Amino acid sequence: MLHETNMAGASPDPSLYNEDLAPIPFARRDWSWLNMATVWMGMVHNIVVYEAAAGLMALGFSAWECMEVVAVAYVVLFLAMWFNARAGTRYGIPFCVLIRSAFGPAGAQLPVLLRGFCAIFWFSVQAFAATQAVDAVIGTVWPAWNAASLHILGMSAHMWGAAVLVWALHAWVMGHGVSRIRNFELVAGPLVILIGLFATIWALNVAHGPGPLFAVPSRLHGMAFVGAFASGVTGMIGMWATFAVNIPDLSRFVRSERDQVLGQAIGLPVTALVFTPMAIITTSATIILFGRPIWNPVDLLLALHHPLITVFGGAVIVLATLSVNTVANIVPACYDLINLAPRRLNFDRAGPLVMALGLLFAPWLWFNEASSIFQALGIISGLLGPVTGIMLADFFVIRRQSLDVPALYQRHGRYGGQHGWHMPGLIAFVIGGIVAALGEIVPALSALNAVAWFVGVAVGGAIYTALAWKSERRAVTDAGLQPQ
Repeated sequence: MLHETNMAGASPDPSLYNEDLAPIPFARRDWSWLNMATVWMGMVHNIVVYEAAAGLMALGFSAWECMEVVAVAYVVLFLAMWFNARAGTRYGIPFCVLIRSAFGPAGAQLPVLLRGFCAIFWFSVQAFAATQAVDAVIGTVWPAWNAASLHILGMSAHMWGAAVLVWALHAWVMGHGVSRIRNFELVAGPLVILIGLFATIWALNVAHGPGPLFAVPSRLHGMAFVGAFASGVTGMIGMWATFAVNIPDLSRFVRSERDQVLGQAIGLPVTALVFTPMAIITTSATIILFGRPIWNPVDLLLALHHPLITVFGGAVIVLATLSVNTVANIVPACYDLINLAPRRLNFDRAGPLVMALGLLFAPWLWFNEASSIFQALGIISGLLGPVTGIMLADFFVIRRQSLDVPALYQRHGRYGGQHGWHMPGLIAFVIGGIVAALGEIVPALSALNAVAWFVGVAVGGAIYTALAWKSERRAVTDAGLQPQ
């Protein structure tokens, strides 16, 4: 059941409210299941997902084992997305507003900042992947481009030129607003899948059929396989652990719960299980053709030594990057920054700020290592796991899927906590994060790294439920309110 909130007489606190953070009225919730599905298509088939899937083979998995890792990860992700998207669809509010229920208006800034940090991190990674593609394309068409080899801050001058072009393309797409981005995804999502199909046909032709590709044996056995499998699942989840938290940023535009579920089911697990074999099959072909796995598609384009393929393939990589970066990274980061200063920032001002901050992560210094990407994914997923667990426990267990939306925009209302801090959420977040990160802190517990996200979800959700159950009932009794 959907709810429309009238904020006219609610007197929201201006430090917690502006038009971009306000609940979306029914008239503007016009995304269908097709829009939701194509948005996910545009996000799932991106350069980092390709490299992560292909990177599984670089870590020693066989093609079939890679498929098993991906299937487990995306089924888990779909369930988390499905449930966490419900509040956004029901009330039309973004993540940075919804999270105030569990953390309080002041305490909510901690998970919002973490999510914003991750979004900008992923924006920089995706944008650098596109920068490599643009650099390869220009260098192929105009060889003199590569002569600009002066290194500035660890990256060559010609790569900086490519980066300027990529950042400008992102600014152009973002300049059309969220509603127009939906239309962009309707074209970009299916188109990149089609191009991936052509790459798969090429790979099958190189191997003379699928048999040799899937005959490449695994290099992992026994406990080494078990540990790598768990790490692979957690790493794949890590790519979307950020979005499992802020999926309400998209689901708030969807017109019904049915559209939200159907769109995500088609766009997330189904598309992932179509796109991932394309990456795995293509990478398997590089082992046969070059004797080693080439998991970076830009390196593959250059290794083929075919100018037309390099130009066309590079353009597709840029399209895929724009598709995912705008929706999955820039839009959520904009909401998170707006939440920090709603009086000063709106969507138009926050977009350029996100893109400027993305340069500070300097992904060119560490991008070309499969192990470093999976390590980063594991750390991020471990930190965001407790937030996911807390959100699910708060909405489904503590609030029983019922929120007082106007109170989410007030500092001294139902969700105000102690001076804006709801202590059960903060305690559960800290403890859950510490437990999930123990594998990084204590070498003897390094096995926890393989399941960091799951540990974070379970510990964060359990501790929050135990603490919030008592405090919520006590607050309701003291205030004479009806239980939620």
